[in-house]
Order: sequence, then C-alpha cells, then structure tokens
Amino acid sequence: MRKHKWTSVLSTLLIAMVVLTACGGNASTPDAANDNGSAAETNAKTLTIANGTDIESFDPHNNNNTASEAVLVNVFDYLLKNDGGKDKAPGLATSWEQVNDTTWRFKLREGVTFHNGDPFTAEDVKFTIERVAKDSSLKQHSYFKNIVEVKVVDEHTVDIVTDGPDPLLLNRLSKMGAGILPAKYIQENGMEAFLKQPVGTGPYKVSKWLKDDRVELVKNDSYFGGQPKWDTVVFRVIPEASTRVSELLAGGVDIISGVPSTDIERIESTEGKQIVKTPTQRVLQLILRQTEGTATADPKVREAIDLAIDKQGIVDSIAGGAGIVTRTSVTPGNFGADPSLYEQTLYDQEKAKQLLKEAGFTNGGPELTLSVSSQYKEQAEVVAAMLDQAGFKINLDVLEPSAFSERYSSKSFKELYMIGIGNSLFDASNNYNRYLFEEAKGETDYNNPEVEKLLQSALVNMDPAAREKEYQQVQQILAEERPAVYLYQMEGVYGTDARVNFQPRSDELFFAEEITPAAK
Repeated sequence: MRKHKWTSVLSTLLIAMVVLTACGGNASTPDAANDNGSAAETNAKTLTIANGTDIESFDPHNNNNTASEAVLVNVFDYLLKNDGGKDKAPGLATSWEQVNDTTWRFKLREGVTFHNGDPFTAEDVKFTIERVAKDSSLKQHSYFKNIVEVKVVDEHTVDIVTDGPDPLLLNRLSKMGAGILPAKYIQENGMEAFLKQPVGTGPYKVSKWLKDDRVELVKNDSYFGGQPKWDTVVFRVIPEASTRVSELLAGGVDIISGVPSTDIERIESTEGKQIVKTPTQRVLQLILRQTEGTATADPKVREAIDLAIDKQGIVDSIAGGAGIVTRTSVTPGNFGADPSLYEQTLYDQEKAKQLLKEAGFTNGGPELTLSVSSQYKEQAEVVAAMLDQAGFKINLDVLEPSAFSERYSSKSFKELYMIGIGNSLFDASNNYNRYLFEEAKGETDYNNPEVEKLLQSALVNMDPAAREKEYQQVQQILAEERPAVYLYQMEGVYGTDARVNFQPRSDELFFAEEITPAAK
C-alpha cells in the first residue's frame, strides 16, 4: 500500500513538473534559439556543447565544480592523465618515479609551448603547484596543501616533495587544481591580466567568454599532441533543460547534458538525434548539520530522515530510472568502495514517525530548512513531500547555482542541504575528508574520534589493502551515524546529434579530443 501511495504522489509531482517545464522560459540566455555560433553553421569543424551552468573563472586553481573542469581540461594540461582506472597516463610528464616516502620525480615533456609561444619548463610546474599548495584562499588548495616544495632538478625534471607519505599525489596531479599555468606570463603581467587572456598548453585556446552565455575555444595548431579534431569548440550556458532539448532538436547544439526523463522519448524519436547514458561518479545526497542545538544533531532524527525517503521511488519517477540507490557515496571503480553498501536502500515511513516520537517530537516532527541548487529542485520537492508526510515541517530553500556555491563555500546552510557530489580524484578520500574534524567544523560539525583516526591514517597509508579497509570501515560507521543521507548514484543522460560520436565519461568531463565528427 505504501508503495502505491508514493507512486501516486510522485506521478502528481511529475505531471506538475512537465507543465512547469513546458511553460518555462530561459531568461538567462534570451537569444539561445537564434544563436549564430551554433552547430547549425556550415562549418562542420565546430563542436557545440550545452551545459546548465557556466565556469567560475579561467583559474584552474580557484574553481570547485565539475562544470568548470569540463571546459578547462581543453585549455590546461595536467602532468598526468586519469582515465578512471588505477593507472595514470603521461600528460605534460612523460615518466615518474618515487624517490623516497616524501618525494616523487617527474620527467617533463620537451618541445611543448604555451598558447602565447612561451616554452613549457620545470619553472612552470614549480610556479603552478607551489601556488595552489601555499595559497589557502584558492578553492583547490585543500587537495594540495600537503605539498611542501617543488624542486627544479633541470629544465625538464622536477621533484615534488610532500610533508609526509602521500598515497594520492598522482591522483591529485591528474585533476582540477593541477592545471599547469605559464609562470613567465603571469609574473610579468599579473593574474588579472591572465584571467582576461588565459594561456595554457592544451589543444584549444580561449577565444571568447561571455559570462553566463558561452565559452568559445579555437584549436591550438601548435599542440604537442597533434592537430586538434575541431576548429572551434563552443560551450553554451543554457540553464533551462527544456531549452537545451529544443536547441538540440533544432540543430543549434551537438551535445546537451542533463536531459530530463520526460524528454528522452522525444529525443530518441527524432531522426538524427539520440540519447547516450553512463553511470557517473556523482551521488545525490543530503548533508545534515550536527551542530549542538539543531534538531539534526539527534541521531534518531537523522535516521528518521533516511527512512522517510523512498529513494527508489525518486529514481523511478523523477530520474526516469537513471540512477542506482546506495548507502555510500564511493561508487564502484573508486578506490575504497564498499560493495556491501552499494545498491542498498532503506525506506520505512512508519518507523520514521516512531523515531520522531522517541526523539521527543510527539506533536509532529521538527521544522527544518532544506537548501538546494535549482538544478536539483525537482528531487528536493519530492524529498520535502516525503519528509512532510513523515511529520517533518520542511522549508524548501531553492537557490540559483551561483548563490548555492557561495553558501556552500561559506558553510552557512541550516539543517539540511542537497548536493550531487562527484569524484574526479577516483578515491574515497574525496568523499570523506569533509568529515575530518577540521573540515567538518562549521558545516556539519561532525566529530567521531574513531572516524578521525581512520581518515587521518588513510591520508598517509601507503599500503593499498590496509588503506582500502580503513575507508570501508569509515563507510560502515557513517552509514549508521548519517552525517549524510545518500539518495542515489546519478546517471549522466545526454542528448546528441548524429553528426558527432560521443561516449560520456563517468567524471562528466568533456574532452573535445575524445569527441569525433561522425563519418559521412
């Protein structure tokens, strides 16, 4: 009976969303449907991708979202490349070796130039890595703060020295925050000038950035990896999902992200268009504050929140089946994943109501604020309805992505916030370092000495088997203590035009060189 009741509720909400989506406009990009820089141009060498959000800036050290990295990987190269597996491939470094517990030596690629013609050398690596390691104001600093120094051995050799053993150094050097910057250019012109005219070593150069509208890139004829496949790559910002779909169907873009489940059939039934999917690293979840005095500091309240939410119902209705329920945020393929918590879900509304009574809420549950970025508004509305049904009083706080990002950085959410957290590090530490005491302070205020000990050990543990067990133990503890309630692993759903060959990545990045024109 309970399942039928929620199916009815979800169906009603879904119908409402379809109506709202159909009526919605796109105030942020009013000229989207009449764009002159689209894939409809006669130039077959233009690739146009539509995303829901814009980049934060062209500083690879001061961005903190996947939407930014998805663009910047085409402009800035890393020392190493990560294909999602355990092994790393050469990037700007051609080989590497561990000298001792705290030092790695990297041989750098010769003959590489930046977009402005400056040669790439060891000095650029030293400047880049030490900048992000030492400047605590940068959003990527926390991933690199254990790096003490980059020693220049010769023009094409560097030693990277950490403050202790670091099992993750190679992972760090293959993700956002490690994009190599031109030392000479920035030292002579300043960072502000660089941000206006960015320079990297990647296959594409920055041509134009119209904030909240588009980023335009042009091919780098001097790219060390050979001639780029596209003359121009355009990343358009189209926040409204319905507008992205319309643009794909009209031929204005080649690839769109975040296709709503209600539009999948429409795209698949259109000649020359198709849907492609892949499980991503991203897990949609609720983060729960445990600050003393908040209702969510009570473990019974947190458990009630978990049990009140029908995760599979959300996947089936709102996500159109494109998701996998889970009680962990470390998905398969990531180091430290715990298979026993994957494809698990809890749902028991009656027990949730009982737990609230045991927590002292005899006349209905506590009043809570649930904050969410507008991109997850539909999921949040359903979660709020389910929590209301269990007795909670939910105030839904829907924010524009930029406002949500500011609130996230300042750790100023109230009891709950919903977020989809990805993992370009491909390691459990990316998901759980937020529960270290110092990191959790002011956000969740989570504090468990056993978890602290396990996480601190895993940060320096060079024994992979022992380190994996530490993260699996952490996950088991968090599954019971619930500083987060995990909803489901998200599936990337993309719409594409038949003129391109596109296989989406689990890290949600768009490497233009991996996308090819379809054979005619």
